[in-house]
Amino acid sequence: MKSLSDTYVLSNGVHIPIIGFGTWQTPDGEIAVSSVLTALEAGYRHIDTAQGYGNEESVGIAVKKSGLDRKDVFITSKLANSERGYERTMAAFEKTMQKLDMDYLDLFLLHWPNPIAYRDNWEEANAVTWKALEELYNAGRIRALGISNFRRHHIDALLKTAVVKPVVNQIRLCPGDTQDDVVNYSREKGMLLEAYSPLGIGKIFEVPQMQALAKKYGKSIAQIAIRWSLQRGYLPLPKSVTPERIRENADVFDFELEAADVELIANLKGCVGYSTDPDTISW
Repeated sequence: MKSLSDTYVLSNGVHIPIIGFGTWQTPDGEIAVSSVLTALEAGYRHIDTAQGYGNEESVGIAVKKSGLDRKDVFITSKLANSERGYERTMAAFEKTMQKLDMDYLDLFLLHWPNPIAYRDNWEEANAVTWKALEELYNAGRIRALGISNFRRHHIDALLKTAVVKPVVNQIRLCPGDTQDDVVNYSREKGMLLEAYSPLGIGKIFEVPQMQALAKKYGKSIAQIAIRWSLQRGYLPLPKSVTPERIRENADVFDFELEAADVELIANLKGCVGYSTDPDTISW
């Protein structure tokens, strides 16, 4: 781990940059365009968006404005909870590609396993949807398929019928919220763990132990949290709309946390709350 251009290798052989730039809650339009463009100028080569974020078009504009070749930027999006089934999935995917103005996606995820609109038949809905995604994958429209917010029983259900296995599980992973069972099971099934909200939605800055570690290493609390995520083998997805913080969050390769401090951070149980139960979400 020496730079933003370093990669993990997914189980299907695709290379994915070890830190991604998250765009959750980033408003569509100039704010999203400028923040993604700043990230790309700072060296990020991995941008994470979703249909549900409402900012795919801005991500596409920023990538074009950057002047980078499409092949040099790893783009992820996710299927909205309202879209399940073969026809709806295919139509939703095409809409994403139109908004991004791209020919292919590097990674496409099922965003949540159990949307409220499909609560009575989520397992069947996901199975049919996955078949559509497999077709897009086999056609070269998507380079890798993955899931998000899936727990053990959701993974088992999907794997009953999946031919193309998911290579990523993107879940909330941050200090004190390590979801060890999900992480271990996902890895057992060949998946890389992507960590969204690696800074605990900002609550991490109020944690005394993190403040002490920042002082110890001469780094920001955000840098400590992101470095911790990397040393745990996760792929963190920090987000910001502030240029200085976007650049700062990428500056995590000139120090290493001691093993005892990695463990200390992991054991700050509940310091920034816990992940949402995907079986009780209201969206």
